[in-house]
Amino acid sequence: MSSTDALAGSEALAWFGGRLGTGLTDVTDDPAALDSAGWWAVLVTFEGRVVCARFDDVRVAPLPAAGWPGVPEEAWSSSLDRPGYVERVARLRDGIAAGDYYQVNLCRVLSAPLGGGADLLGLAGRLAQGNPAPYAGVVRLPDHDIDVVTASPELFLRRQGDRVASGPIKGTATDAAGLTAKDHAENVMIVDLVRNDLGAVAVTGSVDVPSLTAVEPHPGLVHLVSTVTATLRPEAGWTELLAATFPPGSVTGAPKAASLSAIGELEPVPRGPYCGAVGWVDADRRRATLAVGIRTFWATGSGDARQLHLGTGAGITWGSDPEAEWAETELKARRLRRVAASGDLSAHG
Repeated sequence: MSSTDALAGSEALAWFGGRLGTGLTDVTDDPAALDSAGWWAVLVTFEGRVVCARFDDVRVAPLPAAGWPGVPEEAWSSSLDRPGYVERVARLRDGIAAGDYYQVNLCRVLSAPLGGGADLLGLAGRLAQGNPAPYAGVVRLPDHDIDVVTASPELFLRRQGDRVASGPIKGTATDAAGLTAKDHAENVMIVDLVRNDLGAVAVTGSVDVPSLTAVEPHPGLVHLVSTVTATLRPEAGWTELLAATFPPGSVTGAPKAASLSAIGELEPVPRGPYCGAVGWVDADRRRATLAVGIRTFWATGSGDARQLHLGTGAGITWGSDPEAEWAETELKARRLRRVAASGDLSAHG
């Protein structure tokens, strides 16, 4: 058994970008710790719970191996069924017509029973093969009820010294030909929001958009992705940066405050890690990569009451067709449910 195989089980760990963190030394809810020293795994739930975990043994290593029992596709239930989701899209369009907001991301959370012995490292291994992603990662903190596996394609914040970048995604289709004018307009709206968020902590005149609405392929679908960059002001640390930019604009809407209010009214359950932030911060080198917590699984509960969760959503604008938005949420979740269902990855396309 290799050293990484031996980690399957209940030891605290984090894995991102081919680096494995073990030897947990500190856990805090204060993002100012990310400006101190050490290598940190970071998870921020959509509702704003901050968990920063410092590990003292960080090394280049493959993802630890573990078994995975599979979750049958038919086992999943949704916090919003099709009629409920479609009805809420129609209500959001009414709000847009009234001028309450321009765009709102409407999400639902899928849940399925999960055996007490199931190790999400095994699911991470399935995702690495069946749904590879640029910001894949794992955070497991058993004493803090954190068990998260992400296959996120979306960059929330990348930091290199005082330079910061964000890569908002808006616009999803099965192929480039399926991307619409609505997708492009939605992306531009969110780019403006991200520019505004970063501008609150950036050197005046440093906010730039080097790439707008680029088509980016991912397993089973394509996204429209833009890039926004800025230079942080000297006094802007992680506390200020997160306060200015969180929650990510691509999973809230515009204007952000009005969109968050609508989300609170229309979504029946908290999003939790879904649509939050997940990644790592190297405080010594002043480098970091935080992803938006989409294409993300997380576990809650224990024993027979343990549950696996997965979120999915779509951006709603005046140009939205309610049934098409429901179909987009299904498209985003379909491949992930299939990958989680069994070990036969060749069947997942």
